[in-house]
Amino acid sequence: MSVPEPNTDRPTQQEAEQAVRTLLRWAGDDPTREGLLDTPARVARAYTDFFSGYAIDPANLLRRTFSEVDGYDEIVLLRDIRFESHCEHHLAPIIGRAHVAYLPRQRVVGISKLARVVDAYARRLQIQERMTAQIANTINDELEPHGVAVIIESAHECMTTRGVHKPGVSMVTSTMLGVFRNNSDTRRELMAMLNRPAVSDY
Repeated sequence: MSVPEPNTDRPTQQEAEQAVRTLLRWAGDDPTREGLLDTPARVARAYTDFFSGYAIDPANLLRRTFSEVDGYDEIVLLRDIRFESHCEHHLAPIIGRAHVAYLPRQRVVGISKLARVVDAYARRLQIQERMTAQIANTINDELEPHGVAVIIESAHECMTTRGVHKPGVSMVTSTMLGVFRNNSDTRRELMAMLNRPAVSDY
């Protein structure tokens, strides 16, 4: 799971800003009016942030691992990783939470790295199904654990602010690999952990 090859045909900042002006005109407004003069530059800067994941190799985030775990061989679960992404079909926001679990074989990774892997894939144009699989496959390939589970819950603005206009709807996807797919007891243990109170409730 490597970072995509750089796009040698990537437009310049000026070309990106001109494209925004074109869209503003197409929407029916005047990009030369005072309130919109700086909008093209702001949008270009926002895109740099929104899609910063293209510049990150998610697999590289998992290369530094730790083996001194005193024989720990139970599930590692990071719950409620908030993320922001964008739908590749309408460029509308996807706001959600990811739950990432793995059952270590010999090595563990710093938990912040799991959150960074989620962000590296989220900050690209996405569909949720692919993003779920990408996160799980990268962790599986790099850590070689007994199993990986990724569950994502999110709201898609492309169906809440346009189209069918259905607010309050959440989409849930999951990818289960290794023991989480093949062993029902391990899968049930994971689901029980997900249903426990939040840390702030203890």
